[in-house]
Amino acid sequence: MAPWALLSPGVLVRTGHTVLTWGITLVLFLHDTELRRWEEQGELLLPLAFLLLVLGSLLLYLAVSLMDPGYVSLQPQPQEEPKEEQTAMVPQVVPLRRCRYCLVLQPLRARHCRDCRRCVRRYDHHCPWMENCVGERNHPLFVAYLALQLVVLLWGLHLAWSGLRFFQPWGLWLRSCGLLFVTFLLLSLSSLVAGLLLASHLYLVASNTTTWEFISSHRIAYLRQRPSNPFDRGLTRNLAHFFCGWPSGSWETLWAEEEEGRSQVV
Repeated sequence: MAPWALLSPGVLVRTGHTVLTWGITLVLFLHDTELRRWEEQGELLLPLAFLLLVLGSLLLYLAVSLMDPGYVSLQPQPQEEPKEEQTAMVPQVVPLRRCRYCLVLQPLRARHCRDCRRCVRRYDHHCPWMENCVGERNHPLFVAYLALQLVVLLWGLHLAWSGLRFFQPWGLWLRSCGLLFVTFLLLSLSSLVAGLLLASHLYLVASNTTTWEFISSHRIAYLRQRPSNPFDRGLTRNLAHFFCGWPSGSWETLWAEEEEGRSQVV
């Protein structure tokens, strides 16, 4: 590995997240918070549980950040070439197209990411804090990470508040609680962001849509001028497919079935 590879954006972002995570955890243990009081009283169960949650959230972060989000193969296998009957199944209003950047045949709901320089299946968004795309393969883990991270942040927020002492002279308070107060503010902001992200992604998952489709539906050929989402199969089936991969089937087939149903109604 070349030395300059260690200074790549991905390495810097992941290292920064790891250092920040353990730095905040260390601040919570070193100050007079509930964590420290539990430790001094010999009650190690809750401090250990907090450490395991922090470790779990960090491992989930690294998994989502490092894994393949669902890249479209640059060298498609023979079975991935569009067959005549498959092409006929998808209405020609939305023809299968090739990416103008990497020249691969894009499946329905795929999009080219300029940051990753690859096409991603069921593209949701490119996350700068992960330095990776969120797509078909890692989106469920991304939602799980947000949920676990929110739990850790809210618990950390409570712990930081438990260590703040406001009835002290200003100079003494600044020396004893200044760093903890900064940590409290950082945890407050992070909790708000994580909560909003989790709520928005749960809404998108429940309706079987993506961030990109939700924001840019007027620009996407297979969604433009449509009254409803063609991939929405109801809450239960949407959640089952997202987290468990059931029921299986290509997006092209689902889109064609919905389009056929619309034509029969008309």
